[in-house]
Amino acid sequence: QVQLVESGGGVVRPGGSLRLSCATSGLTFRSYGMGWFRQAPGKERECVSAISWNNGRTPYTDSVKGRYTISRDNAKSTVYLDMNMLTPEDTAVYYCAAQRGGTDYELRLVSQYRYWGQGTQVTVSS
Repeated sequence: QVQLVESGGGVVRPGGSLRLSCATSGLTFRSYGMGWFRQAPGKERECVSAISWNNGRTPYTDSVKGRYTISRDNAKSTVYLDMNMLTPEDTAVYYCAAQRGGTDYELRLVSQYRYWGQGTQVTVSS
């Protein structure tokens, strides 16, 4: 049984930082591309960053470039998202997802991900 469990969300002031973690089990983690997505109320789910099985990083949302960093620890079967200089526009539910293999193009697509976590809320507010 594959499980993805996000943690690390919460309420933070503008300019603050958070580290999200996504612990996985039940899959051969090193063979999977991993993505972080977010969905704000009334908006579509968007990919904010992804990392391929061989550590290729692909940020997709211009608004997070230079502020977010994705990383993975294959020994812990965990993917991370470090978020800095947070703004209220970053408020959303953040999800991690896994797809086996995955090209740079496929890592951008919600439809290519087979496994999803339950999401963690990030709220940026003063």
